[in-house]
This record gives sequence, C-alpha cells and structure tokens, in this order.
Amino acid sequence: MKILTPLLLSCVLGPSLLGAASLSESIQKLLDASSAARTAFWGIQVVDLATGKTLYELNPEHYFVPASNAKLFTTALALSRLGPEFTFQTRVLAAAAPDVNGRIRGPLRLIGRGDPNLSGRAIPYRMGSASGNPLAAIQELADQLVAHGVKFVDGEIVGDDTWYLWQPYATGWAIDDPQSDDGPPISALTLADNALVLSVRPGAAEGEPAALSFSPASEFYRIENRVRTVAAGGERRIQFRRIPGSRDAVLSGTLPLKDRGSEFNISVEDPALFAADALRTALQQRGVTVTGAATSEHLHPSDVSDLTQAPAPAEPAGIELARHVSAPLLEDLRVTDKVSQNLHAELTLRAVGRARRNLGSFQAGAAEMKSFLAEAGIEPAGFNLLDGSGLSRLDLVTPATVMKLLRRMYDSPQRENWISLLPIGGQDGSLASRFVGTAAAGRVHAKTGSLSHVSALSGYIQRPDNTWLAFSILVNNYGGTAADVRGVMDRICNLILE
Repeated sequence: MKILTPLLLSCVLGPSLLGAASLSESIQKLLDASSAARTAFWGIQVVDLATGKTLYELNPEHYFVPASNAKLFTTALALSRLGPEFTFQTRVLAAAAPDVNGRIRGPLRLIGRGDPNLSGRAIPYRMGSASGNPLAAIQELADQLVAHGVKFVDGEIVGDDTWYLWQPYATGWAIDDPQSDDGPPISALTLADNALVLSVRPGAAEGEPAALSFSPASEFYRIENRVRTVAAGGERRIQFRRIPGSRDAVLSGTLPLKDRGSEFNISVEDPALFAADALRTALQQRGVTVTGAATSEHLHPSDVSDLTQAPAPAEPAGIELARHVSAPLLEDLRVTDKVSQNLHAELTLRAVGRARRNLGSFQAGAAEMKSFLAEAGIEPAGFNLLDGSGLSRLDLVTPATVMKLLRRMYDSPQRENWISLLPIGGQDGSLASRFVGTAAAGRVHAKTGSLSHVSALSGYIQRPDNTWLAFSILVNNYGGTAADVRGVMDRICNLILE
C-alpha cells in the first residue's frame, strides 16, 4: 500500500481539510488533557468568514446556558434597530413655569426615558478611566431649574419611570442577584446604575460604632449599625442584611482599629424614588425650598392590555424646565459589552421595545428580538432568551445560533461599529488580562460570559493576513475552577489562530 507523505496528503486533501483535521485533533487533545474540560459539556463552532467553511464544531446544535453571551443578541438588536446615534433624554416638567416669585405650584416631574448613564461613568469607554461624580447629571438638571428662576416648589418631586413597564427583575434570576449591583431593579429612570456603595470603616476608638458612608451620598437606606470597633488585630467580621422590598438594613460584626474596612454594593429598591430624592436634595443644596417629599410613579403590567405592543402614547403634559441628553447609543453599547454591564443590557432591550412597539417591556423587546433573529435565519427553536443580559439561568442558545448572529453582524453595514463593541484580548474590557503574551493578544474580539458552572466566549479572531474567523465556545456544567476552564478556552483560540 502506498503511503502518502504530508506534502502529497496536502495535495490530495487540500490545505483547508488538512488544517481542519489538525485543528480538530489539537482541540480534542487539549480537552482530554484537562480534568476540568473533560467533565464539562462543550459547544464549539469555528467558521472562516471569507469562505463560509466550518473549520471545527462540537455539539453545535445543543442548548447551552450562554451567561453574558446573551448580550451579543441584545446589543446587536439595538445597533440594528435603533442605530448608533440614538440618544436618551431625561426631562423635568412642571404644570406651569415658575411665577414672578420663582414658585412652582404643584409637583416637579423627573421623567426618565431609559438613559443608562446618569452616573459618574466616563464616556466614551476607555480602559482604566476614573469615575466622576455619580450625581453630576442630576446636579446639572438642578442647575437648569435654578437658571429658569425656580426658588420654591410647592409640591412633590416625582420620579417618573413610566416610559418603561415596571418589571424590575427578570425571569430566572437568582434570589440574591437583585440584592447587589449584579441585578439591580430595571427602571427607565436609572441613576448611578441603581446601586450604592456602602463603605464601612473602623471608628476612632475601641468600642465605638463603625463609620459608615454611601457613594453617591444618600440617606435612601436606613441602616441599623451594630458594627463595633475592636482593638487592632482583633476579629474582622461584618455582615450586611437587607430586608427585600424595604429601605431597612442591618450591619453587624466587629472591625479592628486601623483596618482597611469593607465595601458593599447595594442595589436600590425603587430607582425612580432614589433619583427623585437626589434631585430634591440637589435643589435644596441650591437654596430652593421644596415643601413636598420625593415620590415615584410606575407603569405596572396590570395597567396595559398587551405586553408586546401599545398605541403611540401622548406626550406628557407640562412645561419642560430642564433636559439632559445622553451620549450616542453606540457609546453605551461599548460599555455594555466591554465590561458586561447587566443593567444596561436590560435597559437596551426595553429601549428597542419602546422605540419599535411603543412599549418598554421585556415582552416587546423579546418580540422585536424574535423578528430580528428571523431575519438572520435563526429559528425560534435555536434560542430561549428570558432576559437581555444573560443573568437568567433559564436562557438557552446553541453555538450554531451564536454563529449565525456573528455572521449576520459581520456582513452588515454596522460591521465596524459592531466589532468595536467587543472586548479585545489582552487590551480592554473583560479580556484585558486574558491572552496577554500570546499570539491571540489584540486579535481576539469577543464577548465573555460567566455564571456558576458556566463560561462562554464568542466573537472574532483576526488573522495576521487580515482575514477573519468567527467562533463560539460555550461551556456548561464544569466542576473545576473558572480560571481552569477559561485557560482551556483561551488556548483553543490560539490553536484556531495557528
């Protein structure tokens, strides 16, 4: 029997088939060599975008929990349906302009329209950018009100988030997600990502209570402080407990003198109320007398007959006294994908529903998502997305579905903008510390995903000859560490590049 040399074999099979066989063998060896990889469930697909050929696949049609790879779907939908220049507006309205004495008779309404960046975040996104004043946008609105001559408000400050339906949490979120900044309530009136940072530092002397402070500065929560300062070298033990649905919380434990202290990220139960309270405080700081309290107003699911669409609503009545306009949507989509911001993804999905179906609900966004994915040749059987962020443990997609989305967006007029949203290996976002010192550094543009026992990485690889590959790697049910699984995923990307 005649034995073919590698040169003859390449002539018979063609370089692409030989490379595919080699890639398949290399990936299988890599998976077999890792105990964390061997026991996990892997889904992989790799496609050459120039030829459309599949270079490697493993379980491409099986369902996987995608974690934050779900954000690929949400941000692609928004970029395609709303466009990169779309903006959000936050307005302050009154029934009438201030009178000659600067008096507003009746409430001031702070109306949110979904701006995710009423915060101290640096826009445009830059790796390592320092945060600014988280209340800057609210203070800007207060300055505009004062410039309009407002000196007295004989009424409430109403935080109005009825632009979106009041659906603060998504199906499939874990019970502890809404307690932190991972899954804060979703609201059309969002301030500082609807979260507070509670700093706990030791008191000045042994026996004194711990010193507490919030950022942004707020009295939104009522904290019962049971943390006591103990001698240097003593036990460091702090526990934070918040009663869901209330503004009451308890801090307990001990903190040694000269200790660095602790910080807790705490979600805000009612974002619209929180924002209204911040505006009320900002006005008072500027010498404006406000007789009424801060309140909030929501549009509940029971208030609408169809959760997927609505007739075009009338504009709210009143005189506009202040307005804040957001940066273009493209800048926030970069934030959403680069740092994997859950709340922003949820807000984005509702923005699409509101713009396209006159209703800022999950259901309206999901209906528009179904239509968008159908245009990409993706059947409903290829996905089950119950939120916009991937925080839901009930989300399911297949690698083949992710690949169809990646190819659709690569072939779209938004290609350059789309790829610019993704973290770059070894450079920024959630990939800043991955691929460093490897051939894939600077060449992998991909979205990460992580939940308990779930890891994902999907996007593109740019070859040295400037041709592009698309890939999706979804891993479920692993028992090792996340670092072990990510290490295998990263090595697979380097094998693909080779």
